[in-house]
Amino acid sequence: MATSGTTTFNLDFDDVITEAYERCGLQIRTGYDLRSAQRSLGLLFMEWANRGLNLWTIEQRSLALVQGTAQYNLPSDTVNILSAVVRTGSGANQQDIVIDRISQNEYLHIPDKNTQARPAQYYVQRTTVPVAFVYPAPDQAYTLQYYAVRRIQDVGTYANTADVVFRFLPCMVAGLAYYVSLKKAPDRSPMLKTIYEEEFARAAMEDRDTASIYLTPDFSV
Repeated sequence: MATSGTTTFNLDFDDVITEAYERCGLQIRTGYDLRSAQRSLGLLFMEWANRGLNLWTIEQRSLALVQGTAQYNLPSDTVNILSAVVRTGSGANQQDIVIDRISQNEYLHIPDKNTQARPAQYYVQRTTVPVAFVYPAPDQAYTLQYYAVRRIQDVGTYANTADVVFRFLPCMVAGLAYYVSLKKAPDRSPMLKTIYEEEFARAAMEDRDTASIYLTPDFSV
């Protein structure tokens, strides 16, 4: 028996919303139903950012550091910074030097934030427009290379596909079905919530770094 030979199955948002409504035992009847589901999808994506890392939203980004400037606005879609290095030189002389993340209190308690040298620490202020602070302030031009967790892209038009890896499609449909049920089919909400949590747990378990890790005890302590 022949197989399709393709692995491109995906759902646009129109199909996602239709599937979610069918799980609620409903049909989409008005334009408001679509707008309501679109709003619920946006809230669902925000909830995923609160649940932890979504590996497909991790991007390597760079930030030009200016001499004497310790504070830098980050792109508005930045959820958090995972790790960072200061890059010096270029080409064969390029070096990436790890810098440590510190807490708000640790940064606050630095007595002279105007000290200039190669940055060795950074603090992320997670406000509406996220801000990165480096210490010491750069004594010359450097490049900050960092891994950022970004927001999942908005729904946009209904013909778009989701900014989501295929492993999370079942979870996305299940989550939207649960969100829709809260408004239109509350009798199904407990069942759909259970399905959603199971789908998310399976997807989150797969969406992880599978590199080996080795721990060595320090007997000198």
